[in-house]
Amino acid sequence: MSLEMRKGYEGTGPGAITPDGCAVELYSRLPEEGETEIIAGAVPAAATLLELGCGVGRVTHSLVEHGFTVTAVDESAEMLDRVRGARTVRSTIEGLDLGEKFDVVMLASILVNTGDPAVRRGMLDACRRHVADDGCVLIQRERDGAHENLPREHVVPGGPVITKQSSVPVGDGVRSVKVEYVFPDAVWTQTYRIRPMTVEEFEQALAEADLKVDRYLTQDSSWVRVVPV
Repeated sequence: MSLEMRKGYEGTGPGAITPDGCAVELYSRLPEEGETEIIAGAVPAAATLLELGCGVGRVTHSLVEHGFTVTAVDESAEMLDRVRGARTVRSTIEGLDLGEKFDVVMLASILVNTGDPAVRRGMLDACRRHVADDGCVLIQRERDGAHENLPREHVVPGGPVITKQSSVPVGDGVRSVKVEYVFPDAVWTQTYRIRPMTVEEFEQALAEADLKVDRYLTQDSSWVRVVPV
């Protein structure tokens, strides 16, 4: 697979940068921010879990500590080198076909909002392909209003100051977003492409992959429990 930087994606700062502009060292420093609590509240204890786009294991490690058996997937070897306690698989999400079924498939980090509809469909097809008939898919989608009132700053307790600096339309409903992460000793930026989707558009995309919403898990509808049709 090609690991060249994707068109419209860029990352700056110390260390290795993945094709979608993610800095490996940056993500190694970012803390888990409550994702495991949401996940654990929506699925059976000790479930088998396929984590798509695991990165350095920011959430993976907490899931393992909570008793889940995790298979962690990422296309970056540098990211996977940081993952501990889980089986790791190097692959794109859309190209993954393990020939296995899992109690839970997880697609977090608003990956479902990728700017490329074909990639989004491939990701959702991979979710459907790997989820057990009585299992579920947990998806994190972009919250409403994510591109309003910019620049907007968020201070992570014990972590960086994160500033979403800009969100610029680039055509066909896609936006180019730039985010800055400032630590006392280092600064990173990431530029990526995103396609905002209404709830109706999101649910239509699920239907095209033979999936449907079971329930929204958070007040802002950003975390969703999805089941096979």
